[in-house]
Amino acid sequence: QVQLVESGGGSAQAGGSLRLSCAASGYTASTYCMAWFRQAPGKEREAVARILISSDYLYYPVYDDSVQGRFTASQDSAKNTLDLQMNRLKPEDTAMYYCAAVVSPSCPREPQYYNDWGQGTQVTVSS
Repeated sequence: QVQLVESGGGSAQAGGSLRLSCAASGYTASTYCMAWFRQAPGKEREAVARILISSDYLYYPVYDDSVQGRFTASQDSAKNTLDLQMNRLKPEDTAMYYCAAVVSPSCPREPQYYNDWGQGTQVTVSS
């Protein structure tokens, strides 16, 4: 059974840092996509960082423009984890953050293509 378990998040002041972690279990495919999405109240869910996880190759994450240069996604394919280091946080980063995954040779940007989701973790940034 596929399971995604998130940890981390919380509150920070603008300019501060937080770290999220997602542990995936139950995946048997050699390549699959993991991603971090976020959803603020009244807004659509958006992809923050996406990366292919492979036992054979090293792939680099793709970031949304809004977090490029501030957020860093790091994967550990042996442990099936995907962390998201969030630096220089802004109030507009406030949202519920979700880990998602799908067995696919590519990482789609749209949330409807992802089969598996974590429970979500709240990130709140105050000004």
